[in-house]
Amino acid sequence: MDTDVKPALLTTDIPEIRSVGVVGAGQMGNGIAHVCALAGLPVTMVDIKQEALTKALATMARNMDRQVNRTLITADQRDEALARVKTSTDYAAFADADFVIEAATEKEDIKRAIYKALIPSLRPSCLLATNTSSISVTRLGASTDRPEKFIGMHFMNPVPVMKLVEIIRGIATDEPTFQAVKALAHKLGKVSAVAEDFPAFIVNRILVPMINEAVFALYEGVGSVSAIDDAMKLGANHPMGPLELADFIGLDTCLSIMQVLYDGLADSKYRPCPLLVKYVEAGWYGRKTGRGFYDYTQTPPKPTR
Repeated sequence: MDTDVKPALLTTDIPEIRSVGVVGAGQMGNGIAHVCALAGLPVTMVDIKQEALTKALATMARNMDRQVNRTLITADQRDEALARVKTSTDYAAFADADFVIEAATEKEDIKRAIYKALIPSLRPSCLLATNTSSISVTRLGASTDRPEKFIGMHFMNPVPVMKLVEIIRGIATDEPTFQAVKALAHKLGKVSAVAEDFPAFIVNRILVPMINEAVFALYEGVGSVSAIDDAMKLGANHPMGPLELADFIGLDTCLSIMQVLYDGLADSKYRPCPLLVKYVEAGWYGRKTGRGFYDYTQTPPKPTR
């Protein structure tokens, strides 16, 4: 008889997520809060800046209005969802949360500092997730007091529109946490792709090096911004050209992901393009700063090279 065979996980072993906390009120944070509130979950969103929270609530209301206009939700559903969202600048607001997801900037030192400040406010049973798009979930989890209850839950941008969620287990992540987060993704109407904890996971491991290669093509004079984007839209049937997509994601985020790939896999094919580095050094991050590979102060946006 094999004594190593473990009994099947009982449904009663899986923690039920009935309330959600979101750290960060930026593009990803407000999108995650949006879908959780529409799914009927009370949401608390915390950010260090009150103005970011105010802007996030306005963005959520505007995006839900758009969904009402497209008859995807009713006006009552919008009003009920918005009423479920509470905001605070204090992590103590997470005291009763079953699940907290961090959606801060893609920098490991910032995420670790957040966990250090956040954890004293959480119940021991609270599950903790990161929306990281590239950083090791195992390493982030090891910096917390609950690596077995820590997991990667990477939403795609824009969260209310994109159907996919990547779920990434760290080495220490236990089965109940994994099953609870899979169930949450399903409740939110998302499709889960389970990824191993390797740099950049699935989507960004494939997508961002393609963007980086497009920047190299621009850097080397293979084509102009417009030519490269038109070629990929019309020649590969991409809805956005790679440089337009880079501006949408944020050039700083693209560079961070390339650096994680380059450092984590030690392969020269992941070397960030010097032109991408230069744009980030200039503060030209794309749409969020008004300028990247396109100048968004003009309509229609004009290529900057």
